[in-house]
Amino acid sequence: MTRTSTRAAMAAASIAAILCCSLAHAAEPPPPVPKPATMEGSETFRPKGRLRLLGSEVAPGTSKKLTWTSGAAMEGFVSPVPVFVLNGKGPGPVLCLTAAVHGDELNGIEVARRVLDDLDVEELNGAVIGVPIVNIQGFYRGTRYLPDRRDLNRYFPGNPTGSAATRMAHSFFTEVVKHCSALIDLHTGSLNRTNLPQVRADLRLPQVSRMTKAFGATVVLHSVGERGSLRRAATDAGIPSVTFEMGEPMRVQSEQVEHGAKAVETLLYSLGMTKQRRYWGDPEPVYYASKWVRVDHGGILFSDVALGERVSEGELLGVVADPISNKQYRIYAPTSGRVLGMALNQVVLPGFAAYRIGTATTPSKMFQQATEEANENHGEDNREDDEAAPTEEVEPPAP
Repeated sequence: MTRTSTRAAMAAASIAAILCCSLAHAAEPPPPVPKPATMEGSETFRPKGRLRLLGSEVAPGTSKKLTWTSGAAMEGFVSPVPVFVLNGKGPGPVLCLTAAVHGDELNGIEVARRVLDDLDVEELNGAVIGVPIVNIQGFYRGTRYLPDRRDLNRYFPGNPTGSAATRMAHSFFTEVVKHCSALIDLHTGSLNRTNLPQVRADLRLPQVSRMTKAFGATVVLHSVGERGSLRRAATDAGIPSVTFEMGEPMRVQSEQVEHGAKAVETLLYSLGMTKQRRYWGDPEPVYYASKWVRVDHGGILFSDVALGERVSEGELLGVVADPISNKQYRIYAPTSGRVLGMALNQVVLPGFAAYRIGTATTPSKMFQQATEEANENHGEDNREDDEAAPTEEVEPPAP
């Protein structure tokens, strides 16, 4: 074979090798498109179907501002409550976001506004129903209560033939809440109390427990929930629900609002509903029980600890000073844990609940401690709303 023919043969062999390599690469399937991270078990949330509520249908890829009215008022004095419905193009669950069930709790209103404003129905999977101000009458009056001084969050799921509060609760529950696959109810501490940002949920329920793990670096507190609360009623109706607590009432606190909005957006991402991922620092622990520390003397409360601070058993929490006798009464932590909620410095009477200490017990002790707390003071140490006003006249929800 001549030198020329040898070179030609080598060139032909090289071309053939290149062609074979190209064909092999062409035959390989394209790399899979990464899917957004989803919460473990999120596929068990009820997927959205035809979304029709409050007399209107919201088509996929559209959003509507609807109104809900309870009918529990005189003609001409009804205050319509805005209900924002965003129905994404893609499949997914229906997440409900409610705030201001207590009309003076403003942080949740701003969290709901920010979350709803950031959503794009073109990219949303599933749907979001947002009600930033459920108790609009209380909001207008700057109070947590309804006009008849009843706490709306004690009457769910309500009764169509009961008191004004139970009728309102029934109307909202049947016309809005029953369309939800999951629910987040946004709250703050009650009057002159503040709460560390935290998720409260019944951790005995697998769906609810998985949901609490998707709020980023946020404290989780096990709580069955007060009977008649929106969260408990929704959970009992098969709608996995949590309460998100943050800050104090009558104020909009930027840091608390930022944490709440970020946590809700993290849940949306974990459910595969959005593509926007939020990043957090170190995870926060789960507290399976909590205990209120009450003062034994009246006077003016001065705290020595801060919200979120970890305390040891026997550590000084604060002092109650009697302005008349000048006596000072020290308050000590009865157990080790973390300050999840506390009263602001104020005038207090004996028995006033001043500090809520979360205790990091194991899940196996959760049921035992829940039973013990239910027997102690008839469960009043574990109230969902951090102590209702003592002047409130509570009417048991009608069956």
